[in-house]
Order: sequence, then C-alpha cells, then structure tokens
Amino acid sequence: MNILFLGDIVGKIGRNTIAKYLPQLKHKYSLDFIIANGENTTHGKGLSLKHYKELTNLGINCITMGNHYLRVNEIISSNKEYINMVRPYNMNKAIPGIGSKLFTYNNKTIRVTNLLGRSFIQGADANPFDCLNDIVNSTKQDIHIVDFHAETTSEKLALFYAFKGKVSSIVGTHTHVQTNDDKIIDGTSYISDVGMNGAYYSILGVEASGVIERTWYGLNSRFEVTETGAGLLNGVILSFDNTTNKAIKIEKINIIDN
Repeated sequence: MNILFLGDIVGKIGRNTIAKYLPQLKHKYSLDFIIANGENTTHGKGLSLKHYKELTNLGINCITMGNHYLRVNEIISSNKEYINMVRPYNMNKAIPGIGSKLFTYNNKTIRVTNLLGRSFIQGADANPFDCLNDIVNSTKQDIHIVDFHAETTSEKLALFYAFKGKVSSIVGTHTHVQTNDDKIIDGTSYISDVGMNGAYYSILGVEASGVIERTWYGLNSRFEVTETGAGLLNGVILSFDNTTNKAIKIEKINIIDN
C-alpha cells in the first residue's frame, strides 16, 4: 500500500501546486490513500469549508490540522461538514472535531491520528505521549499514521522512539521545511518534517519582508502569505507491506514549480 502525506498547505499557491501535480503523483506511485496537513490552507491560517471541499475534490482522503485549527469560524459553526478532517487529539475535549479517525480502503483499515506538541507551541491541553499511548492500547487497525504537529525535532523524535513498532508511521508537520532524517525502525517510518506546499520564494510561505522586519528590528510586522511566483510541493510516499502492514519505504517528494 502506498500512502501520500502532503506537508502543510499554505495559501493559494500551495493549493494550486497540489492541484497541478497530484494527478501525476497518483499515477506514478499508484497511490491508495492521500493525507494532507491543511491548517494553513486559507490565507495562511486555518481551513475554510470552501477550501476543505476544494482539497477533498482533488482526491485528498484525510486532512489533518494543527495549532491554527480554530482560526476560521466555520470550524466551529459547520464542523460536521468537515467529514474527513482530523484535528489535534490532545486539544481540549470541548473543542469540536475528532483527533483520530478510522478509514477503510480495499479491506485495509487506516487510522489517522493528529497530535499537537508542547515545546514552543500553544494549544495542547493534554500530553501527546499519554494520548497516543491510550489510542494505541484501545484501538485496532492495519495501518496507523500519526501527524505530530510540533515545533522541535527533539520532541518529534522522542515520540517516534517511544512508539516505534507500535504505530505504522510518525510524520512531523508545522515547521514547513522538509528534513533529511527519514528512517524506518521496527516497521515504523518517520520524518521530522514533511515540508510545505506553498510559495518557493518565501519564508515558510509568507513574504520575506515582514519576517525580516520582525526578526531584524523587532517590529510587529504583519505576515502576508506569498501569492505569486514559483510553487513548492513537499510530501512523502509511505509504503507498507500488504501482508505484514509494516513500513517498507519512505520516499521524499520535492517539486519546484517554476
């Protein structure tokens, strides 16, 4: 089984780049299931219902989120219409949405779990390690993919080494830069960050000028999502043995659309 996990989608360029290249990726890799992190899809923060439908119409089967989950009002008012969206499991239980969802494809059960880190990032109401441990001990599925939306590589790696052999794959999101530490241990695949789908000539998907002003001069400059220029597509192909369901390959995808 081949599963594509697309990194954080940032703004219009991210959506358009995925729309352009996803059909090619489906054909080349014989994709069975597609997951994408959508927490930055709508103007860089949040996911509108319109954009949720746009992404699912492209063939994305599940959309995970992160610390910007509540930035769009429709997430609250129309939550039940986000059928295949998974929000961080360890947010407050009063917040609408689910944090772990089971899908079925060709008689295989695929669980997608979304967790939020606690180091240098806000929004987590519970310990992600305790939450994942509870899910692992109380559910059964053929393949279990975990999106760990966290800031530090150390926290992400700690989750991987704590749960290798217990889940199928742990992929990191949030930092928007694809890392080079992909690995498989005990049948579990891992990468610290899948990367970003957005503007190639940008700083994490936004205009460089605002980031420079805030970083250099300490000004409270507004971050504007870059909406023109070359696009970037980042993701990973997660391959699993059809008999054992163990991870057998993780392949990085890095496309620059000029």
